[in-house]
Amino acid sequence: MIEASAGHDREQVLYVYRGDSDHGQEVAYRVPVVPGMVVLDALHFIQAHQAPDLAVRWNCKAAHCGSCSAEINGQPRLLCKTRLDEYGADDLHVQPLHTFPVIRDLVTDVSWNYERAQDLVPAFHPDESPPFHLQQWEVDRVEEFHRCIECFLCQDACHVLREHGLFGQYWGPQLMVRVAELEMHPMDTGNRTALLHGAAGVGLCNVTHCCSDVCPEGIEITHNAIIPLKERVADQYYDPVGEWLHKLIRPKAKSAVPAPAIQDR
Repeated sequence: MIEASAGHDREQVLYVYRGDSDHGQEVAYRVPVVPGMVVLDALHFIQAHQAPDLAVRWNCKAAHCGSCSAEINGQPRLLCKTRLDEYGADDLHVQPLHTFPVIRDLVTDVSWNYERAQDLVPAFHPDESPPFHLQQWEVDRVEEFHRCIECFLCQDACHVLREHGLFGQYWGPQLMVRVAELEMHPMDTGNRTALLHGAAGVGLCNVTHCCSDVCPEGIEITHNAIIPLKERVADQYYDPVGEWLHKLIRPKAKSAVPAPAIQDR
């Protein structure tokens, strides 16, 4: 933690969200900056010298636990992995994750993700007895998904959840990683295409890659998890010939009612 008497090169203003789900506003704090300082260090300085009641969730401070998820200048980031010198002299706006309800200050309620994850049960019923013989490519295919630290930054960036709030229809990219981890595991005999087609709603993802862009572990969520899952669902539920015949026999009637205009938030 930075001490108040420590030498520093400059100061930076952080506008930090203070409040709860009912009411809140940004409060400005001036923080001394030292080389190598991250946003979490600045928040700790604020807690120590200016606002001891500031609520922020963190644990390892090494970008491994995923606890310190927040938005910095509107971008989902880990507080412990974001250096202040990335922003130069610009003011920083630190806010809680937009997608999930605020508990207090920078702490959000992400329990919805864990509730959905309870429906993902491994189905390890290998036909052979130990030792199990796996090909290296089978191990490599799921190794990437094991790096997920459940920071939920991808859930926050997903426009299906963030902008449209379709929590009851789409589980989001982080849970798609969990499904892919099981579906592509060489020893898992489960079939989750019905879940993906139904409650998990993988079809609502229109492949914008926003989830991959914010992943601190560099997981290619869109390419390596969501797209293969969408292909499995399409193989089982989509019949292009039948769809073509249906449109040919019963063409869709044109609606006389104009579509409603979409308003930007």
